[in-house]
Amino acid sequence: MGKNYQLRKLVFAGLFAAIIFVGISALRIPLPAVVGRPFIHFGNTLTILAVMYLGFGYGAAAGAIGLGLFDILNGYAATAWLTVIEAIILAAVVSAVFRMLDYDEDHLTKLFIVSMAAGIIKLITSWGTGIIEALMVGTTLKVAVIGAFTSLLAALINAVASFLIVPIVYMLLVKLGFSRQRFNP
Repeated sequence: MGKNYQLRKLVFAGLFAAIIFVGISALRIPLPAVVGRPFIHFGNTLTILAVMYLGFGYGAAAGAIGLGLFDILNGYAATAWLTVIEAIILAAVVSAVFRMLDYDEDHLTKLFIVSMAAGIIKLITSWGTGIIEALMVGTTLKVAVIGAFTSLLAALINAVASFLIVPIVYMLLVKLGFSRQRFNP
């Protein structure tokens, strides 16, 4: 990969990280929960788009920086490391599924498959994060597992939003000239 393409991907990774951070900061709806302080936001949706355009490495970095920085600066610093791990796992799943589908950006069905896989992994990682957060405050494993499960409403809403929004936004951006090939020669 030439230096020009590396620089372009680095710049767009930084841009995505900033958009993710601002997207969460500007629009979030808190929800009550037994474990943690979940809220509805578009950070995961934007992270999925970053990975689809930039690939695993740069997309994961954009998601981890944008989501992690938000957590650090907004009262979630103690668990920001969990958010970064979630972003990396999300990026790995999105990248693997998108690769298995041959990076096909012309078929809406395949884009929905990618976003569905992202939504499922987000539910799983959110549940795992909820368990770890509950254990960090001293609950037993059984209480942590149940409490984390009952706190998944925000993750479910975010997963459904990503499932619906990612394919449509991705196709719109492709029509505007932002294709994956532009970033990955």
